[in-house]
Amino acid sequence: HLKGFQSDLGKTSAPKVGVWCGRTDELVDGPNAMHITPKALEIWETRLTDIFEGQPYDVYDAALSYTVSKYPVDIQLFKDMIEGMKLDLRKLRYENFDELYLYCYYVAGTVGLMSVPVMGIAPESKALIESVYNAALALGIANQPTNILRDVGEDAIRGRIYLPQDELAQAGLSDDDIFRGKVTDKWCSFMKGQIKRARMFYDEAEKGVSELNLTSRWAVWASLLLYRQILDAIEANDYNNFTKRAYVAKAQKLASLPSV
Repeated sequence: HLKGFQSDLGKTSAPKVGVWCGRTDELVDGPNAMHITPKALEIWETRLTDIFEGQPYDVYDAALSYTVSKYPVDIQLFKDMIEGMKLDLRKLRYENFDELYLYCYYVAGTVGLMSVPVMGIAPESKALIESVYNAALALGIANQPTNILRDVGEDAIRGRIYLPQDELAQAGLSDDDIFRGKVTDKWCSFMKGQIKRARMFYDEAEKGVSELNLTSRWAVWASLLLYRQILDAIEANDYNNFTKRAYVAKAQKLASLPSV
């Protein structure tokens, strides 16, 4: 469900981290996802340990093995991401936002946290290191709900609903409403609340981007700005994320890219 987030990690060793994240995501969200079992993910985790121990299986693993030997990247973040993939194999509903937040951390927040040590913090930054990491986490937490809101209709086809069940109930909605895919006043009201929360995480993420090394900063700004526009596109579609896919036109993407 990262769907392109990793490709925006910058022109440093961070893309090597992104490639691993993309390959991991493809295990449960790619063309062979129906054949993936918990055992397969356990094997993938064993392979991860080998990468960190300097025993790569292929050229992609070798690139990541070099990166983690050069930068202080914590293997637990990679293991946490695999845990998120395991959730996708066994969990089709999330009771509340606390549960969903944990899932978002596993599959996307980890990407931001993995990337900070590789991208580096600007030498002139006076920000607390913790605040930079919190912002990186917030970007992942913002991006994943954005993916979820964009893909409500597609996920419903697969029987998956990544929206907080208690918040749906409070809005007078049920799983059946989502499977029917009809845009109603209740749905629009519910979506406004979901979008508002996602934007709050983007606002939090902004606080840390300018603290990154200049060579990495542009790519992260681009990722933040472009992903946030998906929320605008959902609004432009009148909250119909059942049959209309929210996307940002190429011209709009180019116009919104940061200049520095």
